[in-house]
Amino acid sequence: MSAMPTPRTLAATAAYVALAATDTVLAGRTDLAARRSRFLVKPLLMPALAVAFHEGTRGSHDPVVRRTAAAQAFSWGGDVALLGRGEKAFLAGVGSFFAAHVAYVAGFAAARPPAAAGLAPAGLKAAAALWLAAGPAMSWAAGRRSPRLAAPVAAYAGVLATMFGASTALDPALPRRARATVRAGTTLFLVSDTLLGVQDFLLTEPHPGLERAVMATYTAGQGLIAWGVAQGLDR
Repeated sequence: MSAMPTPRTLAATAAYVALAATDTVLAGRTDLAARRSRFLVKPLLMPALAVAFHEGTRGSHDPVVRRTAAAQAFSWGGDVALLGRGEKAFLAGVGSFFAAHVAYVAGFAAARPPAAAGLAPAGLKAAAALWLAAGPAMSWAAGRRSPRLAAPVAAYAGVLATMFGASTALDPALPRRARATVRAGTTLFLVSDTLLGVQDFLLTEPHPGLERAVMATYTAGQGLIAWGVAQGLDR
């Protein structure tokens, strides 16, 4: 990415920020008008981010860029699916975001030091600790709602933890700011999904503030991952 963002990059980034802020506010409302508005706003989030990311990485053939773009596309599918209600919509969203995290893991793996293979020990420990801390509990809570949800939620917790672990083991040759930005993004993504699990499986009624926190951390996380990957091209 060039040191000076292009006007198109800035415009697309501004659009993403505006859409993210709007959807965060709408997520905390329960009226019909807000729900209908989200059917317009939420599906635009990832396309706006994808445009900004494409403009900021134009001409790059780096595998990390391609896989990040794939993760954004799968995330769009998850966003759309989770606008629906019911178990089928939830499972479709989980499946789409599972694929997004696989793409992120593959991208971060491509940004490992040339001589390394797989996750570094620190990344493995981080992933294992995160899954042990939240995976079984969330799987159990999801299973209480519906037995069909237990295994998919456990698998999703595993790939989410792996995504975070992979982001902690990026090539030290990459700019420090880029690595820190990516880690901040994956951390916020992790926080968002944890809050979503609490909302969906542990609470009996929607909590407006929690709904807003889920979207705020999710959109910030996605944006920071994209920004960090783009920064990493300035080697």
